[in-house]
Amino acid sequence: MPALAENELPLTEATYFILLSLADEPRHGYAILKDVEALSQARIVFSTGTLYGALKRLLDTGWIERLDDTALPGSEPGPGRPRKAYALTQLGRRVLAAEVARLRTLVKAARRRLIQEAT
Repeated sequence: MPALAENELPLTEATYFILLSLADEPRHGYAILKDVEALSQARIVFSTGTLYGALKRLLDTGWIERLDDTALPGSEPGPGRPRKAYALTQLGRRVLAAEVARLRTLVKAARRRLIQEAT
């Protein structure tokens, strides 16, 4: 695990689910909002203002980047203001991987303890 990623842990649940939402493909803000709600089983339900504040913070940390609207598969520029799409950066991917590894360690310890108590 990179030291930089370890220094950023633990992630908040909201940050974790935003990064996880972007792990498989870039998404527009509204798609992130809906995906986070689904991934978290409605534990995290963002207002648009809260989501865009979190996205700004993640842009500032370099964990995500803003893409051209046309960067998404099947996207064509539409009329009006272009929508913003977001993607994980390599740093963001390393931070997410470090958090997943941290969570696995926690679950492994809990399983060992619970198995011990059951015997």
